[in-house]
Amino acid sequence: MPESKRTRIGLIGCGFYAQNHLHAWSDLKTEGADLVAVCDLDGAKAEAAAKQFGAKAYSDARAMFTAEQIDLVDITTQMNSHKALAALAAEHKVGAIVQKPFAPTWADCIDIVETAKRHGTWLAVHENFRFATGMRRVRAVIDSGAIGQPNWARLGFRTGYDVFKGQPYLAEEKRLVILDVGIHVLDLARYFLGEVKHLTCETQKRLPHVKGEDTATVMMRHNSGAVSIVESTYAARKIPDAFPETLLEIEGTEGSIVVGRGDKMQVTTQGIFFEENIGSPLLSWTSRPWHNSQEAVLHTNRHMLNRFRAGDAADTSGEDNLKTYALVEAAYEAAASGQSVKPPQWIAKS
Repeated sequence: MPESKRTRIGLIGCGFYAQNHLHAWSDLKTEGADLVAVCDLDGAKAEAAAKQFGAKAYSDARAMFTAEQIDLVDITTQMNSHKALAALAAEHKVGAIVQKPFAPTWADCIDIVETAKRHGTWLAVHENFRFATGMRRVRAVIDSGAIGQPNWARLGFRTGYDVFKGQPYLAEEKRLVILDVGIHVLDLARYFLGEVKHLTCETQKRLPHVKGEDTATVMMRHNSGAVSIVESTYAARKIPDAFPETLLEIEGTEGSIVVGRGDKMQVTTQGIFFEENIGSPLLSWTSRPWHNSQEAVLHTNRHMLNRFRAGDAADTSGEDNLKTYALVEAAYEAAASGQSVKPPQWIAKS
């Protein structure tokens, strides 16, 4: 797509977290994005979003694709609908950004990727944690060589925040914390330390009102030889609660990085120590404590827009995100079997 041509954006799903996507696309209007249509099965939600953001409202996705000339669609619905909606986009030759988790199952994720390949359409997954200001700063320190070769890490998302109030359907999910938020932290482990050779996992259900696991502890051996521990829980009981921060420690051959509460990054490099604040600034539409996650949506959408317009794959393309989802699958298998598990691999059809 020529850089000078504006990109017509459609968005499907106008619920809780999608409001951040809507604001992000509005901010990106100055960079070539035009939000032209929004869709939600709840017509009132679609109408409200359309009125606020200057788009046309639909309650049927097929009708939206038929009536509008959309270049790129942002699918911000719950995961059970992703496969059908992504296929609909591919059939209409529309590029698609799919909210994480990609789909409920590994097989569904593969189907989404293969459908897009078959139709020759652009596909990416909205995995926003790695695009957060703080996480990008951590990666920049690693890339600078300040801590040498990373060889051990602990990454954690531990909270007791009531995520079920805004997303009550989560309490009914049989695969809960690994697939909902653990997937973000597993993706960060890949982002910082590379691909994974094998992993082990222990899960717990500590909250009485949920069906799935609310706590998971994963230990991974990366291809580089590094070892990482990834923790995720919705059952933490701590004051103050770190929600929604990802806390981490990364050790390397020449130093270490520690990110603690309050967006403070501490770096030790060759015997020298420094500290800096790596939090996100407040935007006109962001608010604490969500601001880091909200701004990460803007950065993610900007990355998607730029890569789509250039005709290049996103860092979190559909094919790349299969590698993150493979860690989710391996974690559930390892927890069930009590064994070390190698992540499944997708082999593209010729």
